Amino acid sequence: MSNGTIVSVSGPLVTARGMESANIQDICRVGELGLIGEIIEMRGDIASIQVYEETSMVGPGEKVETTGEPLSVELAPGMIAQMFDGIQRPLDEFMDKTNSNFLERGMEIKPLNRDKEWDFTATVEVGAEVIGGDILGTVQETSVLEHRIMVPNGVSGTVKSISSGTFKLTDTLYVIDTPEGEKEFTMIQKWPVRRSRPISRKLNPVEPLITGQRVIDTLFPVAKGGAAAVPGPFGAGKTVVQHQIAKWADVDLVVYVGCGERGNEMTDVINEFPELIDPNTGKSIMERTVLIANTSNMPVAAREASIYTGITIAEYFRDMGYSVAIMADSTSRWAEALREMSGRLEEMPGDEGYPAYLGSRLAEYYERAGKVISLGSTGREGSITAIGAVSPPGGDTSEPVTQNTLRVAKVYWGLDSSLAQRRHFPSINWLSSYSLYSNEMNAFVGKKLNVDWDEKVTRVKSLLQDESELQEIVRLVGVESLSERDRLKLIIARMIREDFLQQNAFDDVDTYTSREKQYEMIETILDFQDKALRAMDLGAYYDEINDGTDEIREKIGRSKFIPEEELSRFADIRKQTEETIQQVIEKGGVESDA
Repeated sequence: MSNGTIVSVSGPLVTARGMESANIQDICRVGELGLIGEIIEMRGDIASIQVYEETSMVGPGEKVETTGEPLSVELAPGMIAQMFDGIQRPLDEFMDKTNSNFLERGMEIKPLNRDKEWDFTATVEVGAEVIGGDILGTVQETSVLEHRIMVPNGVSGTVKSISSGTFKLTDTLYVIDTPEGEKEFTMIQKWPVRRSRPISRKLNPVEPLITGQRVIDTLFPVAKGGAAAVPGPFGAGKTVVQHQIAKWADVDLVVYVGCGERGNEMTDVINEFPELIDPNTGKSIMERTVLIANTSNMPVAAREASIYTGITIAEYFRDMGYSVAIMADSTSRWAEALREMSGRLEEMPGDEGYPAYLGSRLAEYYERAGKVISLGSTGREGSITAIGAVSPPGGDTSEPVTQNTLRVAKVYWGLDSSLAQRRHFPSINWLSSYSLYSNEMNAFVGKKLNVDWDEKVTRVKSLLQDESELQEIVRLVGVESLSERDRLKLIIARMIREDFLQQNAFDDVDTYTSREKQYEMIETILDFQDKALRAMDLGAYYDEINDGTDEIREKIGRSKFIPEEELSRFADIRKQTEETIQQVIEKGGVESDA
């Protein structure tokens, strides 16, 4: 503990004298109100403190008291289905305690409920030898997620006492006889948010994250344990893309960080998520979701801490052996908080005023994602997939936050405002986006479905690329200048765009598409192309094919609304395609004979 005196206040930055015994990253209580802050710079006995609450009416001469501890989160049962602010204060309890819809300053609230009792089932016996990371027992936190109580990192020894029963978070749960003597432990672990939790080893990601979004899963897949960036201008649909992934991704847990975005977007999450049913579990999506809200009207410094709070919670569940997805919406607002604090510290600015360490901080965050083997005598496989939205001013992706993100993220889902204006959602531009996981993920899906998935995806990408080049010609000299085969190619590409890539997030069926249905949809469109090309080889003209297949093309377009349990209908559509094209060929033959 160290006490000092405030010298100056500049927005969220407070400087205090007499802090020689304090350390960088110590949490402080600032001023008479006891505002929460964190030391981010030390010069002699003067500490610069980043305050996570509004600093108005705080002035020089008031005291500052350090806690001697870094900014940490409490890790224990009770986190799931909760909404926290950027420094893990539960917002529901905050509202109840203050009887206000607004944040009150200096309010000290425990992150997790100390009064609630949890049913603990021990999975080891007295006398067992354990090391850090070993699972001692379980708590059924929600109906879909089992909370695994682990030995804290750095602790090893013999279990002296443990028993199943009903416990509060602060009750002694087990005793371990360590080389330093007997130690009692509760369900709560504390972990500093700026330090990544240790692992046994990192693995190569080999399995795709199924999001149910066709443009992502088919063309630009992300691996479980990978990192993806979603840059796009205002109104292009970044938040909806992240909401969709948070809703439908095939992971055990989702941590959603609303970082500096508008409050109404977090309101949508709060209202929507409890009503949505997870297709994998049949239960409410909230039962596998942790929300962290630090919206644009909340203190800017806490925005900087929020993504670290989120990734630390994600790491804790990863260590239990779960696959976790963390959404940061958006890292641009987080970077703006960094820029504001850097400016107030009078640091030398880098590109566009961002601090020189922006790139390393972003890399530090994304590197905490990955597929790993956890610590413990029987290491578990867990993963964190990090998906960060980026909001470049004016949609300029050459700006520093986007560029530094792309250096560490292997997937780029570039949102296009012109697509959004044409009401094409998700507005991911198929020409500029990419995934460096494509080869491995396509091989995995092909093996899983027992089909040549890579060949189908390559054909789709090639058709979309050819369409872009043909459209250039059409704009210059008109569609009549194209060969019949090229004009057919434009039809197929339009079918891929409108009937496959375009997806309605608000339709009960179209909002989510399984891997199997995605294959059936692609197979049906490419099957149409193959049969149409065969018809051309047999003498049918483009106009005959175009006019004679209106009905079947409309049926293929509506196939996106076929429910998951009725996928056999795609085979019927392909059969009808065969019959329709055959009629076109025969009709052409009769007319040519005449």
